[in-house]
Amino acid sequence: MRESDLLVKSKRKWLCTTDSRHGFRIWPNLCRQATPTGINQVWVADLTYLRLLWEFVYLAVILDAFSRRVVGYALSRRLDASLTLGALGAALADRRPPPGCIHHSDRGVQYACGDYVKRLTEAGFRISMSRRGNPFDNAQAESFFKTLKWDEVNLTQYRNFEEAAASIPAFIEEIYNRERLHSALGYLSPVEFEAKLHPAAAGQNMAHQGVLISTP
Repeated sequence: MRESDLLVKSKRKWLCTTDSRHGFRIWPNLCRQATPTGINQVWVADLTYLRLLWEFVYLAVILDAFSRRVVGYALSRRLDASLTLGALGAALADRRPPPGCIHHSDRGVQYACGDYVKRLTEAGFRISMSRRGNPFDNAQAESFFKTLKWDEVNLTQYRNFEEAAASIPAFIEEIYNRERLHSALGYLSPVEFEAKLHPAAAGQNMAHQGVLISTP
């Protein structure tokens, strides 16, 4: 029956990571009229869940919309503002964007809450959020998550947070950023694309640009 694909297939549990039912301000979508011409002009942020053998963990990432490069990320057992703040802090520590850079995300409470907006405002970002129920407004981040799950997560059975924390950063930093080719980048990797057009940025993100939050 297994060989003939006749076994009953259990439905995989699905988790919703976006809670937009909150009282915080919803910011207008600035990305619909913004086409970046260089790095650190538009950042896109999003988060997702990853299924492990015994638990779920959560990954927040920030990408540079021009180069598709992951500039900051955080992996955590907790789906709260500490996750998104961890990714933002890692990206800011390494990238140091100029005032006026657009930060685009969904309307979730992890991005709309006071602590996160305060950090964005202090860093001089212009805040942008997707339209309600429109994942295409954050297509680059969605595409990254699809690549991560298809090429890494779905091929590996992580037993616990520690195993995921040992593999996922290596995929982000060494495989995706440095080896994954993008047709939109002339079939270059994000690091190669930045080095070609922005040589001064070639040395950025050489170190670990992520945060691992293991506290339950």
